[in-house]
Amino acid sequence: MTAAFARVSRIANADAPRAAVVLGSGLGGGTAHFRELARVGFGEVPGLVPPTVHGHTGQLAVGTWADTPVLVFFGRVHFYEGHSYDVVSAPVRVAAALGARTLILTNAAGGIHPALGPGDLMAIREHVALLGRESWRALAAGSGTAAVYSPRLIRAMQEHGAAAGRELRAGVYAALTGPCYETPAEIRALRTCGVDAVGMSTVIEAETAAALGLEVAAVSCVTNKAAGLAGGGLDHADVLDNAELVAGRLGELIGTLVRGL
Repeated sequence: MTAAFARVSRIANADAPRAAVVLGSGLGGGTAHFRELARVGFGEVPGLVPPTVHGHTGQLAVGTWADTPVLVFFGRVHFYEGHSYDVVSAPVRVAAALGARTLILTNAAGGIHPALGPGDLMAIREHVALLGRESWRALAAGSGTAAVYSPRLIRAMQEHGAAAGRELRAGVYAALTGPCYETPAEIRALRTCGVDAVGMSTVIEAETAAALGLEVAAVSCVTNKAAGLAGGGLDHADVLDNAELVAGRLGELIGTLVRGL
């Protein structure tokens, strides 16, 4: 155990974090209300590996958010980086081992529902994991969805949105393996199956957390219209730019969630 991780562990043991927050692509700027006490790189945490994707710094911090003890994971790793799903979900197990009982996941996503465009937030109420060879067949057959997200936390997010004068849609998120963006044909199929937003993360972490008995919330930050739904191509740099625009509002939403724990 490195000295940096030992310090993080000591602080977590002294004041058990009530939640762990995972910040997705380009969303690290939403931490204005997080008071950091210690930080360590993923590479220094047993079981974690550093990310290779721009916009994911790969650091774990411990501190308080809205006066609530929390862990914050700045970034995540993805299956498309060459990792197994055990590696992808390892931060969840670390969070549980350090005492967190709630997991708040965030991601950058492409909007499929007509009402979702760049700058919108969507609470995930259900997800579709299109991560295996038979996944599309299961979805076409009317199965393959999973609802592991806390109705209580979804309500809290929607009440926060209403109080701020913004409707916060609760919808279905689909995760594909990546690393390439989906084709317009895939987006049309997902829309037909009732999917509202699409990305390349979140569902493995959510399912792992639920299996460990953690309460789970997840929010997608829509950074672009999905392929074929708007003019022009998709670029990761645009995703990061648009994520920065919504990061502050996301931070306020996370603060509302952790205050209620």
